[in-house]
Amino acid sequence: MANESNLSSRSQVMTTQEISKYLGVHEMTVYRWLKKGVLPGFKIGGRWRSKKDVLDQYLMSRMNVKMPNGNGKSA
Repeated sequence: MANESNLSSRSQVMTTQEISKYLGVHEMTVYRWLKKGVLPGFKIGGRWRSKKDVLDQYLMSRMNVKMPNGNGKSA
């Protein structure tokens, strides 16, 4: 059962199609952003991929999220 906990702790690797649906942008936009380094990603077998947790961390850092009062507004 150790393998199951290992798998659940690993981040999901997303395809460009999954990333485009997740972000609500066209898949070609995702390709451009990955190629330019706007989004974090890597190639496997010549195809772009990104880890969901890395993508989430990157997006949160770009949003400068500061919610000390819990209402979603910056302090």
